[in-house]
Amino acid sequence: MKHGPIASGKRKSVNMSLDTGIVAAAREAGLNLSQISEQAIRHATKVEQERRWKEENREAIDGWNRWYDENGDPLAHLRPL
Repeated sequence: MKHGPIASGKRKSVNMSLDTGIVAAAREAGLNLSQISEQAIRHATKVEQERRWKEENREAIDGWNRWYDENGDPLAHLRPL
């Protein structure tokens, strides 16, 4: 799974249907709908990628957590008091 920036730097026109009241209010407020939509989609995509990664790696994560619970922190002796 790809991690890191999603943006390619290229732009693609897409059609979206938005509530007319939201569009009017956003325009009145001087908001850039394309920029806000892109940021929201980027955030939602990142959240979903992280969720999927955690699900795909759940077994390994649970295994490491069990090992840590049973054996403690192997670097504890290096931490300051």
